[in-house]
Parts: sequence; C-alpha cells; structure tokens
Amino acid sequence: MRVQVGIFKGVEYVDIRVYYYDATKQEWKPSRKGVAFKRELLPEVVKALEEVGGK
Repeated sequence: MRVQVGIFKGVEYVDIRVYYYDATKQEWKPSRKGVAFKRELLPEVVKALEEVGGK
C-alpha cells in the first residue's frame, strides 16, 4: 500500500492505493483498489479512521 500526494487539475489530493508486483516487468504497479480525496479532507479522514480503529 502506498500513500501519495499529487495534483490533478490544480487541486491537491491524497491517493491511498494497493500496489501489486508485476513479475514480467519487474516493477510495482497501482491496482484499482484504493481511494483518492482532496487533501483538505485529510483531517476528517484521519479522524474517521481513528474512530473505526478504536472499535
């Protein structure tokens, strides 16, 4: 799993994605399993994850 920050159409976003190893090309590639959201939402996402993690 990787967490990256990027810019798309001038908006910063956080991308949390599962990666898999492609043995034929000998490199890690992103899978479709993941989520991306505006960076400004990060505090709310962290709070929600802490609430779920505590249960």
